[in-house]
Amino acid sequence: MIKLKEDEFTAITSYIHSNYGVDLRKKRHLIEGRLGNHIAQLGYENYMDYLNYVKSDKKNDEATVLINKLTTNHTYFLRESEHFDFYKKNVLPWIEDTTKSKDLRVWSAGCSSGQEPYTLSIITRDYFSGRLSSWDSTILASDISDKVLSIAKSGIYTKEELSKIPLDWKKKYFVDYDDDCMSVSDALRKGVAYRNFNLLSKFQFKKPFQAIFCRNVMIYFDKPTKNEVVRKFYDALMPGGYFFIGQSESLASIEHPFKYVQPSIYQKEY
Repeated sequence: MIKLKEDEFTAITSYIHSNYGVDLRKKRHLIEGRLGNHIAQLGYENYMDYLNYVKSDKKNDEATVLINKLTTNHTYFLRESEHFDFYKKNVLPWIEDTTKSKDLRVWSAGCSSGQEPYTLSIITRDYFSGRLSSWDSTILASDISDKVLSIAKSGIYTKEELSKIPLDWKKKYFVDYDDDCMSVSDALRKGVAYRNFNLLSKFQFKKPFQAIFCRNVMIYFDKPTKNEVVRKFYDALMPGGYFFIGQSESLASIEHPFKYVQPSIYQKEY
């Protein structure tokens, strides 16, 4: 394995932080472990030459490979299920009561391999039931990793991954793919729109959201980046909209205008 020198470590972590907001300053072994063989296979003898190659690639293809390798995407269906209960019992009734345009605006930011937005779509479809046809109910789902977005778009999951979801969900929203896997139904797949999106980019959405889920993403951000992103999420929500973060996360260490609802759930006040 190619040894990662101190100046190379600093250069790579600075590049990742400035372009993606991810703080890897305590992840030296992760960088060596995930990049070493890749760099060698490309024919580079050191990390600095590889980083220069990344920066010189005008198509940003190798930058995509780099961020795919260095970001960890761990998720599963119904992770932190209390959030989904709150979404069903509180958020969706509020959306139905207050939205005359019948335009549901929900964003799964940092959606990883799709379990979160598909779960939100299922709950939304079950809640509206026969009333859904009159609504634009597409969930927006985004991530910076093309690798996990590819998995999400395919909608194919192992039967083990689906073992904890309700049986009626399986029957209604999934079909057999092969002996080991199932695929989301065409209707469910069409209910989620996937996008590659960097949270450090400028938010340019035509309409505000009623709910934003950004769970277990900001744990990789330092305080200034977290401040910036949380403020952008606040501005992207409509008054009364809800903001969900991971249950291991907190906004206590930063200044923000959100109203606290309950642990890991916040609201933009009217």
